[in-house]
This record gives sequence, structure tokens and C-alpha cells, in this order.
Amino acid sequence: MREFGRFGPLIGAVDEGTSNVKFLVFAANTSEVLTYHQISLKRFSPQEGWIEQDALEILNAVLECIEVTIDNLRKLDINPEDVVGIGITNQRETTIVWNSVTGQPLYSAIVWLDVRTSSIVDDLIKTKGAQCINAVTQTSGLPLSTYFSSVKLKWLLQNVSAVKDSVKAGECMAGTVDSWLIWNLTGGSHGGTHVTDVTNASRTQLMSLRSLQWDKGLLRFFDIPIQILPKIKSSAEIYGYISTGSLLGVPIAGCLGDQQAALVGQGCMRFGQVKCTYGTGCFLLYNTGDSIIHSQQGLLTTVAYKLGQDAPPVYALEGSVAIAGDTLQWLRDGLELITDVRDTEALAGEVTDDEDGSICFVPAFNGLYAPHWRKDARGVMCGLSGKTRREHVVRAAFDSVCHQTRCVATAMAADVAPLRRLLADGGMAQNTVLMQMQADILGIPVIRPLMMESTALGAAIVAGRALRVWPTSTPCPPADTFLPVTTSEEREIKRVRWEEALNRCMAWVSNDEEKEKICADETDRTTAVIPPGLFFLGTALLVIIADKFKVI
Repeated sequence: MREFGRFGPLIGAVDEGTSNVKFLVFAANTSEVLTYHQISLKRFSPQEGWIEQDALEILNAVLECIEVTIDNLRKLDINPEDVVGIGITNQRETTIVWNSVTGQPLYSAIVWLDVRTSSIVDDLIKTKGAQCINAVTQTSGLPLSTYFSSVKLKWLLQNVSAVKDSVKAGECMAGTVDSWLIWNLTGGSHGGTHVTDVTNASRTQLMSLRSLQWDKGLLRFFDIPIQILPKIKSSAEIYGYISTGSLLGVPIAGCLGDQQAALVGQGCMRFGQVKCTYGTGCFLLYNTGDSIIHSQQGLLTTVAYKLGQDAPPVYALEGSVAIAGDTLQWLRDGLELITDVRDTEALAGEVTDDEDGSICFVPAFNGLYAPHWRKDARGVMCGLSGKTRREHVVRAAFDSVCHQTRCVATAMAADVAPLRRLLADGGMAQNTVLMQMQADILGIPVIRPLMMESTALGAAIVAGRALRVWPTSTPCPPADTFLPVTTSEEREIKRVRWEEALNRCMAWVSNDEEKEKICADETDRTTAVIPPGLFFLGTALLVIIADKFKVI
């Protein structure tokens, strides 16, 4: 057995999210982060509702993060040869197609938030019939929605000539971001491995939850050729070896979708344990063990992890909230209400629950995900008055994240059992005011680990398990605990008021024709849909704020 340095065997983790890429190195024996590097990713919107990223930018960011992090190890006098493997975790549902000969993307990466496939979803609902659509949900665990990779891939096959030509030539490859990265890291057009893991495959809406393989019926339903798809593997096994750079020859031994990785990283390995990741969106996962539970409350059934080829799969119920951290980005970039997202904690802390301005904000910018699944919803803000200040708006944005989380938690309680506590992670979870508000609105303890890289840790754990260098049991990490301080009556008042705003956000866009009329402008280019609530906010409120606070 080889000898290692003072930290023992090391595991690297690629954490490719919607907003940034990180590469971290963990000490397997202690779960300690030794060093990391991070690069932000751009998103662009060619049309209203279209959200894309550059697949090559994602790949190059991963490669750069690896090289800088390995160089950091050398500067810390840590031998890079102690890195015995890496794991990968990634934004899910985001879809990439590329040419297997040239290695070039055939189109931009279509991000999970993208809603261009709305008409495809409508057409499938109209033409396929309720029984057929129900079979899709029962087999895949997922409802028909713009969210999943199935309809994104269908759109690409229908609308992009380069994709059509590549399929005809037998040169098209398709997958989620993990497949794109693994294929390139293991050689690309020179022998790269085209694989995915069960957690990412379960988010495509093309895999059977029971067989853990691409399902022929689902492929027929969406008209997807199986030959362009990657091979499905477990979450913890060797997929291939890195073919270039400082980690040449190091195995890629773990892969998980980002929310499943956070579940593993938070140690939610038993039935009934629940975590919530507060990032661009907000995602609650409830470990249901070996049981495939089909929600009656609008939740998703998904694969949580499969720790090896011969290991049994573990499942989860998931509630996906589309807009969480993006709400604060919108306050900064869209309304220019704040100059730095980091300022929001102090601003929200200036407003007490007794003096919150009675504002309710529902950020349904492109519709609502779980448990409502209303693509016709749009954002509204209710309760504005002449006394409204930007602090009230920021606190209302925090409130919106907490109430959307509560809606999902309520659905989970109805499907399985009430939550006893919630484990929190993700960028927004660093916000102490938000965490206390969440505990108050849920009425249960919210626990936040001091080491916030739960997603990357999950990827490192499954890779380390596959390589048998990661301990099978580790002590609970240090954490902050937020206990509720409100009464049940106070929580109920807040719930009723927020749900009144929720009801008002529904059916802002009633059909495609109406949407086209709203969006059309004299340049014949799709522009933003602005509901009356947001229009008022964008005029009267900004005038008030500009006058009082001189922030715009």
C-alpha cells in the first residue's frame, strides 16, 4: 500500500453549478477542505424565457479550476500525487449536445430554468392523452414540465439543423453537464467515456426508476434516439481516467447531481432525513430509502444515490423551487435596488416582523415549480404603500424563499411524514437572518453546518467510497442550529397572508397567444413579460427609493 503525506489520501471534487464552477480537494480521513478555486459562469438569454450557457466555457472553467487548485496544493507543500480520485457534481437537467468526431457543442447548453419548451409541453398534453401522460410520471417519477431534459432534447432535435445532421451522420452525443465533462476529461473525441450516473439520468425524464435504464416507452413518447444518450452507471464507480493536465491518469470515481450530492454531503443517509439547498433555486430532498413513493402533492420522485454497481438504489422525494437566490440577483440587476447581494442580510435585519410593511412577494418569474407546477404564474408583490422602503422589499424576498420552502415541506408531510428538522446548505444558507426566518416559518429547527461545501463534499464522499479510501462513518460536523421563536398563531397569520399573494400570481399568462401579444414589440423581438404587480414595483417603488436612498 502506497504512503501518503500528512493529510492521507486526497479526493478532488468538481462542483459545477448554475452560477459558478469550483474544484476542491478534501482529505478523505477528516473531510477537511485543503484548498479550492472558483470561477463564475455567465448565463445569457437570447429571448425572453430562454436561458443558455456556453458549454465550452463550462469545460474550460473546470479545467482551469483543477489546475489552479493543484498548484495551490504545491504551494501548501502537499503532494498532488496524493489525489487518488475525483468526483463530479453538477447542475441537473441542463442539456448539452455535441459532435463525437469534432468534440464541438452543436448548440448552447440549455439551462434547467429555460422555458422555451412550453409549447412542446402543451402539445404533448393535448395529443397524448391523460393515461399516457400518467404513465410517463409513474415510470420516470416526473410530471410533464419545461424543467426536465426530455423536452429540451426534443426541442434541439426539432429546431437545430446541426443537431439533426449530426444524428443522421451517427455523430451526435447528448447528455447533462456531467456527461459532457466526463467525456471531455477522459479523452473526448480520442476515446472519451460517454456515461452518466443514475441521479442525473433520473432528471432527464427518460429513465425508468425501477430498471435504472433508459426506458423504451419514454424514448418513444419524446421521440429521442437512444444511440445519442450516455450509458447509465451507479454514483460510485470508476468511469474513466483523466487524460490531460496535472491529474493525468487519476480516476473519475464518483458522480451525483448537485442536489443528491448535497443530500449525501449532509449525511442524510437514512429514511426521513431532509436537506434543503438554498442556491439559484431552492431544493428539498427527503430520503425515502428503498421505497419509490409517488407524490400526491406535486413533488418529484427521484434517485437519491446508488453507491456502487451492486448496491441497491436509494430514492428521494424532491420539492424544487425555481427562484431563490435569483430573487436577490434580480433586486440587484433588475431593479438596481441593492448594489451587493451581501448587503441583503443587514437590510433585512433592519425590519422586524412587527414592522415588515405587510409586503408579500412571490417571485414566479417564469412560473412556479413544486408543489404547484404552474407555468402560467408570474411574479407579484402585494401590500406596497407610500411607507415601503427597500428594507421591506429585501425582507419580503427572504420571506418568499422561506414560504416556498414551507409549501414543499407541507407537501412532504402529507406524502410521508412531517419534518422534524431541516438541514440547510448552499450559498443563501450563509445568511443568518434567512435561516432564522426559515425556522420561524417552518416551526422546526434549521441546522446549518459550519463547513458549507456540502455539495462538493457529497461528490468527494461517493468517489472516496468507490476507491475505498473514505471512512464508512464520520462524526456529525459542527453546525449552527436555529430554533423557532414564533408562535403557531403567528406562523398561521403569515402563511394565510402569503398564500393570498400566491393565489394572485396564478394565470398571468393564460395561453401562448396571449403571451405572444404581451411580449411582442416593434422590433419583433421577444421582451419581458411584466405583470401589473411588477410594473407598479418598477415605477412607483423605484421613484420612492431613488428619492429616499439615492441607490439608482
